[in-house]
Formats: sequence, C-alpha cells, structure tokens
Amino acid sequence: MSVPTTDDAMTRSEEQLHVGTEKVETGRARLRKHVVTEQVTKTVPVSHEEVTVTREAITDANIGDAMAGGELTSEEHEVVLTGERVVTSKETVPVERVSLGTETVTEQQQVTADVSHEEIELVDPDTDGRPSQ
Repeated sequence: MSVPTTDDAMTRSEEQLHVGTEKVETGRARLRKHVVTEQVTKTVPVSHEEVTVTREAITDANIGDAMAGGELTSEEHEVVLTGERVVTSKETVPVERVSLGTETVTEQQQVTADVSHEEIELVDPDTDGRPSQ
C-alpha cells in the first residue's frame, strides 16, 4: 500500500498509444545492361545488266551504217556489263534512356497494442475493506 502524497484527491493515469513511422531499407533495385544479338533479314532489290544481241535486216534506212565497214574483216566489239552487289554496314545509335527512380505509395496499416489505465474506486470501511458496488 502506498502512502498518499497529495491532499484528499487522487490522480488517475492511463497509457496512451503513440503511433508513427520510420524509414527503413526494404530492398534494392538495379539496372543491368547486356548485349543480345539477333539475326535480321532484309530484302534488297539488286539489278544487273545482261547482254542482248539485236539483229536487224538491212533496209534503205540503215544501209549507210551497214556499208561503213567495208571489206570482210575479223573484229571484236565489247560491252562492259555492270551489276549491283549488296553492301552492309552497322551503326550504333541511341534509342532509349532508362533510369531508376522511386515512387512513394501510401497504404493503411492497422496497429493493435495493449494500453493500461488506472481505475479509482471507493473502499467502504463498513464492509471489511471490500469495494462498494
């Protein structure tokens, strides 16, 4: 039993629950870049020259060109043929920037704790020290 430290009054106290938050590390995220090689197929139109032989009968319109050669001879005539070939090259170009950031998401979380409080009751001296009802 404690001795009263005040006058004829008592002070009743109770616990109060204070809830707050603190920042703690909950994980880590990391970006990693690596090279992936894939095969690309593209269709490219490619042209080339082919030789053609044109024969025309001698007519009054072309007789002058035909007679310019003169006597019978052996000769050659050459045509240079050209064609396209596929040429490839590669170039590295930037296409996207990727960065990490954070976003704060707030959610509700319930906290349950026991709190105590004092109760004051009258003790009746006429009932052997038992609390009165």
